[in-house]
Amino acid sequence: MFTFITNSHTMVKEKSDPLGYTEELLTDVRELVLFNDEHNTFDHVIKTLVEICEHEHQQAEQCALITHLKGKCGVKNGSFEDLKPIHEEMGRRDLTVEIQ
Repeated sequence: MFTFITNSHTMVKEKSDPLGYTEELLTDVRELVLFNDEHNTFDHVIKTLVEICEHEHQQAEQCALITHLKGKCGVKNGSFEDLKPIHEEMGRRDLTVEIQ
């Protein structure tokens, strides 16, 4: 059994065994933020979010619209190690992203 407790950038993952002993595993949770730019099309952004971030098409459309209207949008959460290759690939595809 796993229980997740989040606090800012730290997620505590508790693992219980059948005897009731609990082990805490700390994971540093970060957010990959996509920033608006003036040269990428909605189609390119949506396609990238579907392919790289594994978004459903509707979720990718919503993120693209939020990014356009508000200037940025959190598109993926996870550990720094999990987000780094996604960050790099999105950068290769000319999108402006940052791990926060």
